[in-house]
Amino acid sequence: MRIAIVGVGLIGGSIGLAARERLGAEVVGWSRTPRTLQRALERGALDRAAGSLAEAVAEAEAVFVCAPVGVLPAVVEEALAAAPANCVVSDVGSTKRAVVEAVADPRFVGGHPLAGAETAGVEHARADLFHDATWYLTPRPGATGTLFERLHRLIRELGARPTTIDAATHDTMLAAVSHLPHVFANVLVAQAASALAEESEQLPATGPSFRDATRVAGASSAIWTDIYLSNRDALIARIDDAVARLGAVREALAAADADAVTAWNDAAREDRRRLLEAQLAGGPLHELRVPVPNEPGVIATLALELGKAGVNITDVALYPAPDGSEGVVALWIAGEEPAARAQALVAELGYPVARA
Repeated sequence: MRIAIVGVGLIGGSIGLAARERLGAEVVGWSRTPRTLQRALERGALDRAAGSLAEAVAEAEAVFVCAPVGVLPAVVEEALAAAPANCVVSDVGSTKRAVVEAVADPRFVGGHPLAGAETAGVEHARADLFHDATWYLTPRPGATGTLFERLHRLIRELGARPTTIDAATHDTMLAAVSHLPHVFANVLVAQAASALAEESEQLPATGPSFRDATRVAGASSAIWTDIYLSNRDALIARIDDAVARLGAVREALAAADADAVTAWNDAAREDRRRLLEAQLAGGPLHELRVPVPNEPGVIATLALELGKAGVNITDVALYPAPDGSEGVVALWIAGEEPAARAQALVAELGYPVARA
């Protein structure tokens, strides 16, 4: 397999390392900065550096566009224009609506690996960066089924767990669990620095709570300014909700209402427990077989509808009929209850479905 990487930083470099080590793939990369390409070659993230984006993607089977969110639509379109007809093109942007709405080509499937570090640059790339990490896929309904399957399988082989959701849900969710924490981290360090300046004090010994809560403060503006702005409506809604919740805590504290403060704190502990259990939930794999017509968007529609229902597809495979008129989609679902929900939902969509 030949994989092209457009933009060889931490994420792109880690994809290259993982693809070379785990898949034995040939990895060709391109960057606007020649020095970055040289570092990527020295790091072992690439087999070859291309002289242009078009050269990098010309014979690729899969392309990963690892560019800043603000320029993703334009770079993805440029990659699609030069890529072969049977090549799947994806991205790794932290927000998805803008690029998914802008790019209508059925070869494109939006993506976002939940992996990274405080450090940036290809020199910090790691082949194990995606190990057991969630990797969101946000296909349009018309995405080509065979290419979606290829990308899904490729991401699993890189060590990650592909999860399909629609772009709007992705952005709303990430505003709460990723973008808002970055806002809070910036606010906390600014507040602490201001308090210390007012008191003319040295920084006191800080415990792990402050260090953990502010680990992402001041993340690269070259990346995060675009993220904040591209997802500003969802982020503003989360900020408003957080302000309201802080206001409720303030009222309980001002009233010295011990019962309210205790209830608030206990509820947070219970919420965290449920979130962790949901994240770690799994179970035996169940295979569903779904005969489908050979029509554009069938596979993407199944994946998106299951994603909306909270059912994650652990793996997917296609078995086309010899004449190409129809085929069978095999879906592997973890856990008895999710598999039963998936079976019922697929039947509601009008497709025959059976347990293998």
